Amino acid sequence: MATAEQIKTGYINYVLTNDEKPKSVYSFVKKIKISEVDFYEFFASFESIEKVIWVELTVETIDTLQQQEVWNQYSSREKILSFFYSYVEVLKKHRSFIIYTLKESGSQLSTPKVLSGTKTIFENFAENVINDGLESGELADRKFFSKRYKDALWFQFDFILKFWLRDDSAGFEKTDEAIEKGINVTFDLFQHSPIDNLLDYGKFLSRNSKFRERMKF
Repeated sequence: MATAEQIKTGYINYVLTNDEKPKSVYSFVKKIKISEVDFYEFFASFESIEKVIWVELTVETIDTLQQQEVWNQYSSREKILSFFYSYVEVLKKHRSFIIYTLKESGSQLSTPKVLSGTKTIFENFAENVINDGLESGELADRKFFSKRYKDALWFQFDFILKFWLRDDSAGFEKTDEAIEKGINVTFDLFQHSPIDNLLDYGKFLSRNSKFRERMKF
């Protein structure tokens, strides 16, 4: 009886050896010596295999981090930094396959189809981290804009991934620097700033206009 792991491993080996998808499910299952019924028991298409692998790598990273004792002691900023540092380490083990799955997406602005499931997983994770930060007061709760924080983190996900794919530095040191600078700048924007204090003061004055009238000489 075939397993999902057997199919995924066979598919990865095939595309990395041939630099293309199998011509058909029929030819592929013959090669790895299983039946089409076995294949469709687990996957609807070759594309679904790629999506599942991406999702599993992302879930693996998140689960590993959340099982660490120190995780709940981290700030929201530290949690997102830890995710990206760990995620790149996980992706390194599968770099050739990662490059293969993304090569057709090029520089398109929309999310590559292969990352559709990954985006949902990451955004749910990011939203939970952000909500913790909002509740603790670490992050500024701004009307309308707070709901967009997760979008900014997905932008960083996309940027860091593309940067890593093009990084030719030893040990991908430049990617680590890109993570540090990008996430820190993003969280600086998420946190309270003098502008927030100015807006709060403006709201206070607006709510208490009657006192301003009484204070006129």
